[in-house]
Amino acid sequence: MAEYYLIMIGFALIIITALFFPGIIIRAKSIASGRKGPGILQPLRDLAVLLKKGSVFSSTTGVIFQIASVITLCSIICAALVIPFANRGALVSFEGDFVFFSYMLALGKFFAIISALDTGSSFEGMGANREAFFSMLIEPAFFIILASFAMVTGFTSFSDIFSYFLVTGNHFILIYSIILIYLLIQVALTENSRVPVDDPKTHLELTMIHEVMILDNSGFDKALIHLGTWLKFTVYGALIYNIIAPVQMNYFVQAGLFLAVQALFAVTVGLIESFRARNKMNRNPKFILTVSAIAMIAFVIILIYMNKFNQ
Repeated sequence: MAEYYLIMIGFALIIITALFFPGIIIRAKSIASGRKGPGILQPLRDLAVLLKKGSVFSSTTGVIFQIASVITLCSIICAALVIPFANRGALVSFEGDFVFFSYMLALGKFFAIISALDTGSSFEGMGANREAFFSMLIEPAFFIILASFAMVTGFTSFSDIFSYFLVTGNHFILIYSIILIYLLIQVALTENSRVPVDDPKTHLELTMIHEVMILDNSGFDKALIHLGTWLKFTVYGALIYNIIAPVQMNYFVQAGLFLAVQALFAVTVGLIESFRARNKMNRNPKFILTVSAIAMIAFVIILIYMNKFNQ
């Protein structure tokens, strides 16, 4: 029973850090630009306002639009269930669970896209088209990263992978871990529609992607969409943490390290958005394909390192 509660604490940390993640991004951007800016809790206050409001549905929308926000959030929560913490395993663990993880995130993205299409708006259809296109381009990079995890450790379950994925004592694995962390950050930015692929603060009609998809959402439903976005960020942050944290560390030290990694991840996102301009729309495919190319090169390097070409 004690083991179960320890695993639950790991999952709870993902949920808790998701609530503060956007606030840390905002504070990082404010400090970097020399402004006072809103506080860390401001996104939570905005979320509380949305949760108190009812949802308004257009007469042109159907049942897909009404259930999409709930399914999107639930799919991300299900994906978080397979991520281990502090070498205690995950709440849900089985062989090949990283494929389940990928398709749970894909399911949420799918319903977000068809929800935008369900409005019957060509404007939101434009954003859904771009979202689907960029997701399709970044998917190979993500699966190559997962294949690299499996190749290095010989396992296909996150709980087993991160139990053996140590960065200490092996200089090659240390360097390779840095590359994987870089790739995961780029994948997270793309999947969450952030700079340089998208800008959540833009309201220029011809350049909006994710924001235009949720224009018809309001109140409680929009709050669920924001929660899903925050949670998806911390899910990727949890993967980065598992690469960094050696499994032999004390459990409470690992909890502190988890919070530090998530905070550093949020600050990194804030600094990227402060000092990097958003790509022109026609440059986004090139940028995303470059990320996939780097992932493929890293995968080939691991094949060479493990002498797979000689077998």
